[in-house]
Amino acid sequence: MTALVRRLGVADAVVVGLGAMLGAGVFAAFAPAAEAAGSGLLIGLAIAAVVAFCNATSSARLAALYPESGGTYVYARRRLGRFWGFQAGWSFVVGKTASCAAMALTFASYAAPGYTRLVGILAVVAITALNYRGVQKSVLVTRVIVALTLVTLAVVVAASVAGGTASTENLAGVDLGGVLQSAGLLFFAFAGYARIATLGEEVVDPRRTIPRAIPLALGIVLVVYLVVGVCALLAVGPDALAATAAPLRAVVEAGSWAALSPVVQVGAAAASLGALLALVLGVSRTAFAMARDHELPPYLAVVHPRHGVPYRAELAVAAVVVVLVATLDVRGAIGFSSFGVLTYYALTNASALRLRADEGRPPRWVSVLGLVGCVVLALTLPLPSVLGGLAVALVGAGVWAVRRGRGRG
Repeated sequence: MTALVRRLGVADAVVVGLGAMLGAGVFAAFAPAAEAAGSGLLIGLAIAAVVAFCNATSSARLAALYPESGGTYVYARRRLGRFWGFQAGWSFVVGKTASCAAMALTFASYAAPGYTRLVGILAVVAITALNYRGVQKSVLVTRVIVALTLVTLAVVVAASVAGGTASTENLAGVDLGGVLQSAGLLFFAFAGYARIATLGEEVVDPRRTIPRAIPLALGIVLVVYLVVGVCALLAVGPDALAATAAPLRAVVEAGSWAALSPVVQVGAAAASLGALLALVLGVSRTAFAMARDHELPPYLAVVHPRHGVPYRAELAVAAVVVVLVATLDVRGAIGFSSFGVLTYYALTNASALRLRADEGRPPRWVSVLGLVGCVVLALTLPLPSVLGGLAVALVGAGVWAVRRGRGRG
């Protein structure tokens, strides 16, 4: 069995996108973005949102036309050629596997600060076991997590405003030179809407559902990020955000609402788990699609006869994530992931530029701006992230060349 079952409606798809984005953005990416740009991270957030909007528009049009598992791997393969499809899938799988590690470590940094690696590994095992039971169970759990996340963020905003530390003086310290780098790092937090596209083969009426779900999820998350970002900066300033792996807990602990810190700790841990759950869903579906096309070992292209999930791909992804959790730190994982994901979306926009008007092509300026934005943000990331990302792309090209040389490309 190599076909997935369509079960997810608009609300389910939006929930998957929210679960992927909310946990990543407010609980992890603000810290490295504050380190890069100070209070200028708000400008970086706006830039990242514009690029994300362009990417989301291109993704939605392509996903409606090609409602299959795999996302841009499928789109680039169809519109740009098999090599670019392979590179898109390769960048996504590698980059988002690093995102999985970042979310597992973020969860552990809130839930058990002294045991981050061990608890992070246990989280990966638990999420994989849940996903193994079927996508509908995963969406049900994600609904609960999203609700808890929004309540937690409401507590953070209230504590920021009423805790007695809010001051416009805390907005000082803008580093304009680091704004683009902060935008690239914060883009990590917006990329969760891709989960909606990569689950395209499990979405009911994808031509209607996906174009509605992607911009809706992105718009909700943008509003949440802006409100929380402004309040956090007013409460403690960029230096305090940059100095911790758990920035929103630090915001609450700084003021008179410090007694609610455990609430934020629990909510942040749950949100990170929600992001991890959605990420594993997306990465495993892309790996499944590539394996079905023999771009990855065909052994992975098997759907469980009872649960209807690509269980071998899920187990393989989990094994790699466990290794990364044991070796990477959160900030390194975010930067590395951002490069891979920006590469992936650059190819999304390039694919959208090849659509005809009768195929629902987005306005050309949208795809061009998205393509240029992705390239610029990728190249302004921290140097280790850029070098690591370029190395991964070259390895991918090498794998493709070897396979082609053996007559399998």
